[in-house]
Amino acid sequence: MVVKEGHITLGALFSLHDAVLEPQQSFTSQPEPVQCTGFNFRTFRWMQTMIFAIEQINRDSRLLPNITLGYTIYDSCSTPLYSLHTVVELLGGREVENWGTQCQGNIPVVIGDGGSTLSVVVAQFLGVFQVPQVSYFSSCACLSNKKAFPTFLRTMPSDFFQVDALAQLVQHFGWTWVGTVAGDDAYGRGGAQIFNDKVTKLGVCIALYEIIPKNHPPVEMARIVKRIGGSQARVILVFALEQDAKALFSQSLKHNLTGIQWLASEAWITAAVLSTPEFQPILQGSMGFAIRRAEIPNLQPFLLRLHPSSFPDDPFVLQFWEAMFRCSLQNRSSGVLGVPPCNGSEDLASVKNIYSDVSQLRISYNVYKAVYAIAHALDAMLRCVPFPGGSCPDTQNIKPWQLLYYLKKVDYINNFGEETTFDVNGDPVAMYDLINWQLSESGEVQYITVGRFDETKSANLEIDEKKIIWNGFQGQVPVSVCSSSCLPGTRKAIRPSFPVCCFDCILCAAGEISNQTNALDCVTCPPEFWSNLKRDTCIPKLLEFLSYGDTMGIALLTVALLGSCSTLAIALVFVCKRHTPLVRANNSELSFLILISLWLCFLCALAFIGQPTAWSCQLRHTAFSIAFCLCLSCILGKTMVVLMAFKATFPGSNAMRLFRPPQLRALILFCTAVQVVICGAWLGLAPPVPRRLMSRESSRIILLCDMGSTLAFSLVLGYIGMLASICFLLAFFARKLPDNFNEAKFITFSMLIFCAVWIAFVPAYVSSPGKYTVAVEVFAILASSYGLLLCIFAPKCYIILLRPEMNTKKHLMGK
Repeated sequence: MVVKEGHITLGALFSLHDAVLEPQQSFTSQPEPVQCTGFNFRTFRWMQTMIFAIEQINRDSRLLPNITLGYTIYDSCSTPLYSLHTVVELLGGREVENWGTQCQGNIPVVIGDGGSTLSVVVAQFLGVFQVPQVSYFSSCACLSNKKAFPTFLRTMPSDFFQVDALAQLVQHFGWTWVGTVAGDDAYGRGGAQIFNDKVTKLGVCIALYEIIPKNHPPVEMARIVKRIGGSQARVILVFALEQDAKALFSQSLKHNLTGIQWLASEAWITAAVLSTPEFQPILQGSMGFAIRRAEIPNLQPFLLRLHPSSFPDDPFVLQFWEAMFRCSLQNRSSGVLGVPPCNGSEDLASVKNIYSDVSQLRISYNVYKAVYAIAHALDAMLRCVPFPGGSCPDTQNIKPWQLLYYLKKVDYINNFGEETTFDVNGDPVAMYDLINWQLSESGEVQYITVGRFDETKSANLEIDEKKIIWNGFQGQVPVSVCSSSCLPGTRKAIRPSFPVCCFDCILCAAGEISNQTNALDCVTCPPEFWSNLKRDTCIPKLLEFLSYGDTMGIALLTVALLGSCSTLAIALVFVCKRHTPLVRANNSELSFLILISLWLCFLCALAFIGQPTAWSCQLRHTAFSIAFCLCLSCILGKTMVVLMAFKATFPGSNAMRLFRPPQLRALILFCTAVQVVICGAWLGLAPPVPRRLMSRESSRIILLCDMGSTLAFSLVLGYIGMLASICFLLAFFARKLPDNFNEAKFITFSMLIFCAVWIAFVPAYVSSPGKYTVAVEVFAILASSYGLLLCIFAPKCYIILLRPEMNTKKHLMGK
């Protein structure tokens, strides 16, 4: 304990040591005094900053004029039980039961304690007696609960804001698979739990959540490190005090755990004990939020003023000196337990240590603000700023609950231009620096500010990514995801029994797209559109029809033109040889009509090729049906002439009189007229029209001609089939007539081919998809036309051109 008298005495708790040696209790004698071990130079600097601020206020004539502040400082030794013990002593020991009503020279306010776990214990005790407590380092969000801690205030932002900043940081860099390691105390567990809850709502998954035991057992620490290494998470938040973080990183070094981007809580992001060359292989590039720092003028000379000779009655200065120079002041002749004695020539200015380093005054600045906040509250009381109702406080008898009222109303701008105030929960305005650990050219760690978080701004997180150097000296943002983002064209498929961040990317089905990253579902394209190969946009469907440009269209066009040319060539032969017996004997007029109709049949096949239009759809079926009907009518007439010619050889037969040219013309005209009437009715009542066949399952729009009337189409084909059947039957009966050139035989073959083609056409037409339906119909037209042309006229051309000796009347009449 260190004490300095003043008109008003401020109490303070600092964890100047890291642990307490628990004595063995025999319960038969007086307990031995508690011994604390592990002197903490950083905390000692905080304590000296408090003394510096008090002395500065005492010299300031504008703040608390004619009033001097004193202090009583205790060491809580980083132990909750000992912290409670010291606060009881601080408030007067056993007389504390009268403390809530009057002060009479006692301490009206307590500064401290450091850690959240310690402050929870102290705040519960002080809250009972309405004693205000201002903490400089306790950030647990639990302390904002005014029902549990009614007199607790702090200059350290709540972990709620730090966690909010960390969650925004994780979201900013797109990390969705993050691990959390927490210290086993109120600070670590509370902060980590808030972080986990917050990032989970943002769609981030927690890859692991581990607690660092306080006694740091090697087996358990090794298990945590192995869990981190096997989690596949590349970003790990360590929400713990620097002692716990050091134990974790020491074990990480032993297991060579590299490639992890560590996120730090403010408790260790500026800890000198970790920013040493020993930990740089794994901690270089670490990032975290630290409270705002300040440069306090004249603080460093104040810190370096210490010397045991100047403060012989201050036990903390003596302990600090021994720990700093590793010597003993107790026995200057021989030292203690092998520790050399201090020679008195030690100089703090010659030692580079965290104590004298004022480049990162963050918690020290909080201590500084806490002292000044109390001073401004006391100043308001002494200036008789009235309570609600108009009464002034009794400045000669300061009551803690009165000072608490004024502390809650503190609002001033300090010498650094920063506003100091407390909200309804006793929390200050949250402002953080985003710190990135980088190595200087000399190999030392530098705390580089790469961003800021300011609660008061709408866009409260600002990051300068160009300044950041990531773990492993990388310039690119590390990727920490359980599954990579699903690119446009795919959708997310959740893996069973895995967190939502673990998923598979499934390619959208044909006809569906996703045009955003991590789409949950694919969207079906409109009917006239289809998905592209990447499945990220809808493109117009391809139009499918039998065109002149594709291979099938070219082939059918070639065959049709070849057939029409062949027909014209045969007609030319017949014209040139029209006076020969063979041409004259086969009724040249009917032959020319058949050739003309076949030529039309070949040409009408061209109407089926190309994009369907209104006129082409109407022309297709009517042209081919009438052309085939004309052809079959002529063949029917020719067949009947052949048959009747044989009958006419019998005595007394007048059969040929019925089949003279006028009668044959009338027969052909009548048979063709029937088909013309059917086609006319078809076109008049329900004509064929172009139609777009759009299937949800197809990438093409099929352009075809809708029949308009299936009945009419059936009548057209049926009538053609009837004529072909009659021709076939008559020719079949006349196939064995005695003659050297029996034309009925060739007509029989032609009708057989014709009927076979069109019988096969029906199932093929029904089962063929898209443009192949049209191709089947064109093929049927061409095949039947070729069958008629070749079977009827090829034998004649053979005799006319190659066997002229057979083209005589004698030969034709021979048997």
